[in-house]
Amino acid sequence: MEEANEEADHHAYCTTELATNKQTRENKASEAEELAAQAEQLAAEAAQLGEEIQQLSDAMAEIEGERAARTTLRKEEKAANMKTISDAKEAQVAVEQAIQVLRSFYAKAADAAVQLQSAANYASGLHTQAPYKGLQDETTGVMGMLDVILSDFARLETETSAAEEQAVVAYEKFMAETTEDLQVKRTTKEHKESKRQRTEEALRSAKKELQLTQEELTRALDYYDKLKADCLDDGLSYQERRARRQEEIQSLQEALNILNGEDLA
Repeated sequence: MEEANEEADHHAYCTTELATNKQTRENKASEAEELAAQAEQLAAEAAQLGEEIQQLSDAMAEIEGERAARTTLRKEEKAANMKTISDAKEAQVAVEQAIQVLRSFYAKAADAAVQLQSAANYASGLHTQAPYKGLQDETTGVMGMLDVILSDFARLETETSAAEEQAVVAYEKFMAETTEDLQVKRTTKEHKESKRQRTEEALRSAKKELQLTQEELTRALDYYDKLKADCLDDGLSYQERRARRQEEIQSLQEALNILNGEDLA
């Protein structure tokens, strides 16, 4: 009767432990699978964020390079324009002075020629000669050429000044647009870096949890191996298992008797 109760208790124990272990193994296997998938997804997200951050860094570096090159070019262009404008102004002053000198010269020369002609006419008794015009064509030609030169320098100053103003506007527009673009990219990069940090922290947590879950699953599997040896049907009938247990008990009793005998001896 006692043996039957022991067998029943053992059967109940095995039934309970096997069911509990099965549930544990299934739960831990499912959890491990989910955590592995989660870790894989987080790793992919972190890698993608890393690529996007690098792309933003490269784009920002390229923009900074363009800004530096554009600034250098603007300085050189401004220096050239300022020199052209300055030279054009100086040339206009020089031409205007030349015009004044020539006008004075031709005026004096014309007066002298008129006086000389008048004296000659008076001496010869000619009082009805037409006014003297000997230098008029030469004066008109030279002064006309100087006026053209003066106009060319004035136009060069005006056009260069206008070009400089347009270049300033274009440069300032470029700098303003790239400043805004850099700020947007910088902010986006900071957000992505923060997100990558959170993602990497979540990945480390998922890996740690996965490791713990795998360890729990391993322990459950080890325990299942023990339960299989103790509980699962190994092909023996109830009577055979009972006989084996009796043999084990008898062997233990004999060993105990031997030990007791040795103690007595």
